[in-house]
Amino acid sequence: MAVPELDPGLVARWRADGGALVDLLALVRERLGGVGAFRTGPGGGATVLVTDPDAVRHVLALHPDRYVKRSHRARILVGDGVLSATGDAWQRQRRLLQSQFTGTGMRRYERRITAAARVTAARWEAYARTGEVFDLGDEMRRFALDTVWRALTGHPLDPGTEAELASVAGVVAALPSLPTDAVAAQAAVAADIARIDAVAERAVRAARATGAGPEGPGLLHVLVEAGGARPEYTDRLIRDELVTLLMAGHETTATTLTWLYLLLDRHPEARDRALAAGPEGSPERQRAVQTLVHETLRLYPSAWILPRHAPGADTLAGHELPAGTDLLVCPHLTHRDPELWPEPEHFDPARFTTPGRRPGHPGAYLPFGLGPRACLGLQFALRETVTLLEHLLPGPVPRLRSVPDRTAYGLTVRPEGPVTAVLGG
Repeated sequence: MAVPELDPGLVARWRADGGALVDLLALVRERLGGVGAFRTGPGGGATVLVTDPDAVRHVLALHPDRYVKRSHRARILVGDGVLSATGDAWQRQRRLLQSQFTGTGMRRYERRITAAARVTAARWEAYARTGEVFDLGDEMRRFALDTVWRALTGHPLDPGTEAELASVAGVVAALPSLPTDAVAAQAAVAADIARIDAVAERAVRAARATGAGPEGPGLLHVLVEAGGARPEYTDRLIRDELVTLLMAGHETTATTLTWLYLLLDRHPEARDRALAAGPEGSPERQRAVQTLVHETLRLYPSAWILPRHAPGADTLAGHELPAGTDLLVCPHLTHRDPELWPEPEHFDPARFTTPGRRPGHPGAYLPFGLGPRACLGLQFALRETVTLLEHLLPGPVPRLRSVPDRTAYGLTVRPEGPVTAVLGG
């Protein structure tokens, strides 16, 4: 049985209305269920949308060899880093980095994460004293960038490097609107990428010259050592891995934290419940804060859409897929499926602590992806997010001055516009 396809007339109406991709995907899910196809042009093949949890698991976890990642939207920025690498190269690169994000590797970063959180908490204390208006998104990017820079280099983030690395966020924001022509796209972000390359070159040079930073060796030192032992780790690949870790290690975390504060502004009782769960530093409070993060990631997953390609024919959820089929796995829509998540649009952290409120299927909750290509830094991201919240939530509550009324669906799902706030009375 072939995959059901969306009526071309509905696609034409969507295009005439100037709809976003997420609107089209939501329409496919509404009309066709958890596996449905659509065509955006008369000459193109059908793209299959996958939101059913069984089908999600089939594609991402059970048969990743049948559904491959061909490239990445951020390749213009990250080059051949682990995020965009494929085949044997990806396996080698992931194997090198994977040990850094589990067990001993994660314990190495605990102090660095805490140090970055304390710097942010001190800055917020100053905002509370002065009544200064600040942008929540900028604050969260600043914290996340400081954290990942410490993890990479063993150094706290200095103001000059921070200013130059603002170009990373600039390129990420520009990705959805770049020209389709590769040369034109490269030219549009050339100045930003040149600044990023200069930072990466200085960091690699410093790692080779001085070894570990004041907080100890970092991930960059692992890459530099690999360059001395493995011919594939050229200067260019070390640069690509460094920029990949910079981008993936701060943009998604910053966006998640920004969304969380927007949600807490609408649901202040959730903050109160988390703080009342136990005394400062207790496992009970930590678990309660984690539920805030998990529910935010349900509504705004770090990886909202995951493109895949089927080089060969396969059967997916009873449907025959011809060789060469393109697929879009969409955690954003899986997380908002009312058959899986009761009242899916409602912010309810208790889903993650109340028995029976969270679906048990592994394909139903995948904010960082699923299977062998799931985000390497999942544990790192959760640890830094919870650590910052443990420092900030007991303090003055941000009073929001401006709240974006639109959402941008690009490389991440982010509020489209500034989120300005003041602290204290």
